Amino acid sequence: KSGYDMHYAELVLHWTGVPYDGSAFDAQLASYVLNPDDAALSLQAIAEKYGLSSSPTDEEVYGKGAKFKVPELETVALHAARKGKLVRQLKPVMEQLLQEQEMNRLYFELELPLSRVLAQMEKTGIQVDTDALNQLGTQFTEQIETTMKRIYELAGTEFNVGSPKQLGEILFDKLGLPVIKKTKTGYSTDAEVLEKLEPYHEIIPLILHYRQMTKLQSTYIEGLLKEVRKETGNVHTYFRQTITATGRLSSQYPNLQNIPVRLEEGRKIRQAFVPSEKGWHIVAADYSQIELRVLAHISGDEKLKEAFLHDMDIHTKTAMDVFGVSPEQVDANMRRSAKAVNFGIVYGISDYGLSQNLNITRKEAAQFIEQYFAVFQGVKQYMEDIVKLARQDGYVKTMLERRRYLKDIHASNFNLRSFAERTAMNTPIQGTAADIIKLAMVQMDARMREAGLKSRMLLQVHDELVFEVPDEEMETMLKLVPEVMESAIELCVPLRADVNSGENWYEAK
Repeated sequence: KSGYDMHYAELVLHWTGVPYDGSAFDAQLASYVLNPDDAALSLQAIAEKYGLSSSPTDEEVYGKGAKFKVPELETVALHAARKGKLVRQLKPVMEQLLQEQEMNRLYFELELPLSRVLAQMEKTGIQVDTDALNQLGTQFTEQIETTMKRIYELAGTEFNVGSPKQLGEILFDKLGLPVIKKTKTGYSTDAEVLEKLEPYHEIIPLILHYRQMTKLQSTYIEGLLKEVRKETGNVHTYFRQTITATGRLSSQYPNLQNIPVRLEEGRKIRQAFVPSEKGWHIVAADYSQIELRVLAHISGDEKLKEAFLHDMDIHTKTAMDVFGVSPEQVDANMRRSAKAVNFGIVYGISDYGLSQNLNITRKEAAQFIEQYFAVFQGVKQYMEDIVKLARQDGYVKTMLERRRYLKDIHASNFNLRSFAERTAMNTPIQGTAADIIKLAMVQMDARMREAGLKSRMLLQVHDELVFEVPDEEMETMLKLVPEVMESAIELCVPLRADVNSGENWYEAK
């Protein structure tokens, strides 16, 4: 079978009780692999792009929103037939392009099988303990009220803390704090402004805490409770394969990849994710510093490779090399700075970005980056070479040949061009890391089926995979999961996966 967005079709058929046994071709997925910028194109738009005569869109046939209506059967049948014809015409054209651009492996061995693995994970869902969530919600409500009372005491009056206008009046007119930024409607009270104001008044950390807690309450307590399916008692997130330009997966309805883990309260939300059967446990496995390991492989930098080959703490090693000190002399500040630069390099950070992260001047940040590149010369060479290659080809690639086109790489506008250059530097790293965990998922699914295991893969959250495992399979899975994740692809440095188990997702982390 061939079609457009077969992943969605599989889910619709499943919830309608129709068995489905996979597809040979998905035009939406092929369009995304050939150019991630085309991810949102409709079937008709893809057909037009590849020079085929189009047909009416779904919106034109069915209407949209309040105007949506199902037309006569004959109209629906004709519309479906036209779409079928477009898919049939697109298939050979797109398959030839995948072949020419050396993307056959990426498409047929990774993305297409992954589509079915994701669909299975979505059908299974993950159990949510609603009592635990409600309990957390009560705790959060108490914290929010306590924080609000203290804010009122410090402000000397009651006001709507959630209103930027009223908050601005309290902070700048009543308390006389320095104005950092103005908007068209008055004072700015965004997160960046509040962080800069923190040293000036004790009310600021309380406002930041209040915002974090109300976001947790509305998005993750109330939001999650709404998403629990009555028939299963599980949350069935929807994994999207065709959203990001780097190849990373996205999670929607609800987004389980965005549960904030920096706050202990945010981490506690994971306590509500539990196994769906008695005598089972949650197993969580995540890659250790996968992007920096990919950078070591792609750049061939000797010092980076040395750190990973000798299983050293990469941030301590970076601090040692950049500051020229022994391991014992590396203090917490040095390690924090090294960590910020390490991750900054992966994401193409600028001196301005680093100065903001570390609260230092731009000049100091620029010197730090310069010191880093003086030590990690292989990384510096890679950054220079990849930008040259991007200018020459108009795109960059991951190890698995996933392309990202950079239309602004020759832009005359400095900001646009700089962004394209940073994207050229970080896409091969981030994109390869995303491809590796996808490969691990496809291989893990195959190995679990081969072994006839009852264990289930439930979630993918960036560099982490979450499973539910019966106790009798625990020993097997604790061995199998890291083995598959660490051998998903061969790099010149070892891949490492940390695996833990617990009564719930929080414990397993």
